[in-house]
Amino acid sequence: MVLSDRSIKEQLLAGRIRVEPLDPDDIQPSSIDLHLGARFQVFRNSRYPYIDPSREQSGLMELVSASAEEPFVLHPGEFVLGATIERIVLPSDIVARLEGKSSLGRLGLLIHSTAGYVDPGWDGTLTLELSNVANLPIVLSPGMAIGQISFTMMSTPVDRPYGSPGLGSRYQGQVDPTPSRSHDER
Repeated sequence: MVLSDRSIKEQLLAGRIRVEPLDPDDIQPSSIDLHLGARFQVFRNSRYPYIDPSREQSGLMELVSASAEEPFVLHPGEFVLGATIERIVLPSDIVARLEGKSSLGRLGLLIHSTAGYVDPGWDGTLTLELSNVANLPIVLSPGMAIGQISFTMMSTPVDRPYGSPGLGSRYQGQVDPTPSRSHDER
């Protein structure tokens, strides 16, 4: 079942779910609002003629920073990686779902292509897959509300939470937007 605001607060108070930092005003009826960090991974289009997911392509992406004075501008058709300010920590019996803010979606901003699922045992910030499907550039300011996370209680705790040895959890503990590690497939 999806946790209500009351259940989210109980889980936070018990330390089972951690969202750091957390402003209590960000707790919504069945989710918590998340905010955009200041760092972005952008493609260096001149580095490689194509993307090969099976190989490590050093320098394919470049880390850039934005600020309130110089926000990041996402152009139409552009795709970059961002990250939440908040670190999320989940127990072994709760899974989370990341979704965009409807007000930003109505402007053409998508915050994930496929990475909207947060496994039990997760610990780290969330990398955002930011796409602009509008016809005009969109200004992305560090600290802006960018998405929301909801939580679902599982029927039982998982046997091997994300980050367990031998599981191949490539993104556990990430802090910045983290480029693909698909070349590390088992």
